[in-house]
Amino acid sequence: MITVAVLAFEALAVATIGPRIAHDLGGDDLYGWLFSAFMLANLVGIVLAGHESDRRGPAVVYVVGLGCFGTGLLLAGLAPSMLVLVAARAVQGLGAGALYNAAYVAVGQAFTETERPRQFALLSSAWVVPGLVAPALGGVVAELFGWRSVFLGMIVLVPLAAVLALPPMRALGTGRPDDATPPVAAAVLLAAGAALLLAGLGVASVWITPPFVIVGVVLAVTQIRRLTPPGTLRARRGLPAAVAFRGLSTFSFFGADAFLAFALARLHGLDPIAVGLVITPATLTWTAASWVQARLAGRRSRRALTTAGAVCIAVGIAMASVVVIEDVSLAVIVVAWAIGGFGMGLSYSPTSLVALSEAAPGRQGAATSSVQLTDVLGAALGTGVAGAIVAAAASLDLSRRDALTVVFALMALVALVGILVARRFPPDPPELLAASGRVSPTLPK
Repeated sequence: MITVAVLAFEALAVATIGPRIAHDLGGDDLYGWLFSAFMLANLVGIVLAGHESDRRGPAVVYVVGLGCFGTGLLLAGLAPSMLVLVAARAVQGLGAGALYNAAYVAVGQAFTETERPRQFALLSSAWVVPGLVAPALGGVVAELFGWRSVFLGMIVLVPLAAVLALPPMRALGTGRPDDATPPVAAAVLLAAGAALLLAGLGVASVWITPPFVIVGVVLAVTQIRRLTPPGTLRARRGLPAAVAFRGLSTFSFFGADAFLAFALARLHGLDPIAVGLVITPATLTWTAASWVQARLAGRRSRRALTTAGAVCIAVGIAMASVVVIEDVSLAVIVVAWAIGGFGMGLSYSPTSLVALSEAAPGRQGAATSSVQLTDVLGAALGTGVAGAIVAAAASLDLSRRDALTVVFALMALVALVGILVARRFPPDPPELLAASGRVSPTLPK
């Protein structure tokens, strides 16, 4: 939980201090890469960590992840230029991908089917305090001590997390060595495809956008097929549907989330603090829903919980789209996005639980890395596509209001597709059914 809290605080604080960093280092042209570099390296870290967790155990991956993340913090705090800082963010992203995967695998190995929902609710809770204080605290620390202290100050938490987490993680064992080749090339090609796609979407050029987008899509699709369960792109019933659903949900929710904040600032003139007050309740409802799914685990199927969450996401996005109306009450937006956050909390953990339940023995790392991969990729593409729509509207002399209407309509449509995919989740495992009393343990599956 400390590790997740550090990752959450760093991610949210950087979003606040990013403009100050770009101003001080003179790197406005590289500003977007502060986040893109982290995300692309995160993809590579997730894929490699999934493979190595199965081969060597989560403790080794956790140590490497902490080392990369701590090194990235140090490099970022001492960065003499924007280019070095972007490279430091990539090192952080590599470590963050490994840390999340190690945490998921550790939960899968250390806890039973009936205990896992509570553990994922605890991990979600680790985002609450950072979600409430990180943006403001990051800004205050940057003002008083300089933005470098935001990175350097978090380094002290890295050894603390290691001291608490490593002993029990080592007790989980060392994995099952095999002769499989680590999918380094596939992970790098996937990151390259995503980078080309995002770069193409961010450039309004008839000569650059089409080739970048086409090559990026081809690279990304071919590597996703290699790195996820067969049938993921078709949302085949079972684990593939769970992996596909995670990507659809993060695409729609985070695509809408990023441009809900944009709309509040540009269309309604809210300052950053006011925008945060409108959006922050979604963090609280996400966590509350994580505990709701933990309490209902066993009594309600994962398919039912995920479907209910997908409906809430779609409703929340549809309601939040009224932000484009000039005189809309902000209370409506608060309620709308609280509903969307509740939907994410209700559906987020069940996808990870399905991955752990459906994984073959000794392959929990690979299964959870598939879910995390589509998670990160969905969020990146959702915000990237939404940004491309807004940029294209500006070049076509369309209003921001019209562009944002299209963005919310697209995100709502993807959320509706997510409802259909959620209905294709596999049945709950027999152990969970037996523990809940929904079926006798003596009956066949």
